[in-house]
Amino acid sequence: MIIAIDGPAAAGKGTLARRLAAEFGFAYLDTGALYRAVGLTLLKRGIDPADTTAAEDASANLDLSLFDDPELRAEATGGAASKVAAMPRVRANLLDFQKNFAANPPGGKKGAVLDGRDIGTVVCPDADLKLFVTASAEVRAERRRLEMEGRGQAADFDAILADVRARDERDMGRKDAPLKPAEDALLLDTSNLDIDAVFLRAANLVKDRLTPQ
Repeated sequence: MIIAIDGPAAAGKGTLARRLAAEFGFAYLDTGALYRAVGLTLLKRGIDPADTTAAEDASANLDLSLFDDPELRAEATGGAASKVAAMPRVRANLLDFQKNFAANPPGGKKGAVLDGRDIGTVVCPDADLKLFVTASAEVRAERRRLEMEGRGQAADFDAILADVRARDERDMGRKDAPLKPAEDALLLDTSNLDIDAVFLRAANLVKDRLTPQ
């Protein structure tokens, strides 16, 4: 079984995807981490994330050890990831990795949960369940602020909100695989819901798919 979860930054899709994978014993892939790893590679090398040639090279030679780097979740890395994700060749280089994960879940798992920006539309268009998780920009910015302060980092709400909106614009406006719900995706707006409520709704949808008709 393949579950595709898409949505903008800080909507809660990663938390939901991890909980669903744990609940049903499925493999989990945070596809955003792939783009973050590419972005972080460039930042560590002192290269502008807008450098297409360097980004393409980094995506073709992905350093998976960066998945354990604390800087992978930094705000600067997220911004870099959004820039490299708009590059067609970078997306092409990472697409096969994602498709293979979904088709052949590691560890002999009987299913896979992937979250990102184009899972239901490009990576897994035939997924058994597609969810589009969203929330208002203001709510997502506040979540980011609390997250950063929880890590002991200084956080300015207005700056974070501006970054969230800029990232949304890049993700939705790019020519290659823009962020948008798949036509058959189910919308989950988390603006006024806590993660437990969102999880229960999503888990029931998964159970419906798993139950023989």
